[in-house]
Amino acid sequence: MLPPVGGNPAQKAVMASGDSLIMSDDSTRLETALRRRLAADSLWDFALALYARPGVEAACLTLQDDAGVDVCELLWHCWLHHHGLVLCAEPAGLAAIRQWQGEVTSVMRALRRQLKVQAAKNPGVAKVRRQLQRTELAAERETLARLQALAESGDGIVRDSSSRSKLAFSLASRWQLQKKAQLLALQTIECQLDPP
Repeated sequence: MLPPVGGNPAQKAVMASGDSLIMSDDSTRLETALRRRLAADSLWDFALALYARPGVEAACLTLQDDAGVDVCELLWHCWLHHHGLVLCAEPAGLAAIRQWQGEVTSVMRALRRQLKVQAAKNPGVAKVRRQLQRTELAAERETLARLQALAESGDGIVRDSSSRSKLAFSLASRWQLQKKAQLLALQTIECQLDPP
């Protein structure tokens, strides 16, 4: 049995107990109950569990390599969707997170990939490549922590009033994806999400 994505029994109980999961009158601030629920549901843990599901890793890498989609941001959107949330506007802090990804995480990934052939022949290079991989993973973890904090702030995030089954369509529109392989990758990821 696969581990649940983005949920622990306490979170399920919060939803079952009837705590309000709608936006406040301001509609730009998350309600306290939802904010607590987001804080209790680690984006990092959610991302690891989802990424380990059948077909998700390959789908994420297809979107990353063929369409330039940031996998951390993709997983964040999945996490928001899991909580019934969606971006209504680009949060101010997202630009800084994207800059971090471009200047740090992507650089580590490029170096790691560049060393792949040499690492197969040289144990010293293989060790450096493993260290780069750990550093890349640490940078991704930092990205996910920043994305979670951004979501908890409520900036640009609203309750999704549309059908819960339209994540792939929404993300394809957001990133202007049209190729069949990219659309199938999004559908694969969406199919692996647990209902909230």
